[in-house]
Amino acid sequence: MNKIVILIHCRDQKGIIAAVTNYIASIEGNIIYLDQHVDSDQDVFFMRLECEFAKDDFNLDNIKNNFQQNLANPFSMSWSVQLQERKPRMAIFVSKYDHCLYDILSRYSTGELHVEIPIIISNHNDLHSVAERFSIPYHYIPFTKESKETGEKAQIAVLQKYQIDFIVLARYMQIITPNLIELYKNKIINIHHSFLPAFPGAKPYHSAFNRGVKIIGATSHYVTEELDEGPIIEQDITRVTHSHSIEDFIMKGKDLERIVLARAIKLHSERKTMVYNNRTVVFS
Repeated sequence: MNKIVILIHCRDQKGIIAAVTNYIASIEGNIIYLDQHVDSDQDVFFMRLECEFAKDDFNLDNIKNNFQQNLANPFSMSWSVQLQERKPRMAIFVSKYDHCLYDILSRYSTGELHVEIPIIISNHNDLHSVAERFSIPYHYIPFTKESKETGEKAQIAVLQKYQIDFIVLARYMQIITPNLIELYKNKIINIHHSFLPAFPGAKPYHSAFNRGVKIIGATSHYVTEELDEGPIIEQDITRVTHSHSIEDFIMKGKDLERIVLARAIKLHSERKTMVYNNRTVVFS
């Protein structure tokens, strides 16, 4: 049984759902999931379908060509069609913090994440032993203000060598360069605490503790050139009180970062996110 995932967005107009579902029926496909959303303010239609095909002569290229001609052109659609079973190839960027890295690799090793992880890239050598433990190649690429250009070239070369589909910043403490962002537009996922912009700097949890905050949060989003302002994929919070210490704040924050980043990876890898006008549509 061959299964595909179709993502569509275009100007909202009559007959889109009927045209798509009739097309799938005409090529002997069975729709096993369909969800759609209309942004009435922007007049934009979004849809996600999962379809399966039992026939022996299944040909994905033919489906794509016919879809473009019979549906995408008439409705001026932006769209993608992917084999559901194909696992996207994901690179991890990391610096010295290891909590998100360990969580991702643990979930990966147990088959929880629908990805392949062929490479870990870091601007430090500190976590090389973690990569060895999970038998994943680790590339140390220095990245400073002085070496930014050579570092970027080295990163891109490694990403292309391993045919990477998307990147996850597992607490990578460097600003991603515009060239890399352009190469992987809406395909670089970041995680950070949700104290921004109120508590920036090296010790946000200390600042939040001193201010007496009552909620700690984490945000995962796609990376854009506007620092920490890309389309949001996933968020979560937990409550804190006066009885919690700074160490409690940090522990709770790390737990949220692990959970929220894993959810974002899962949503992206299962092709459940669509980006439009710096916002995301996230299908269940």
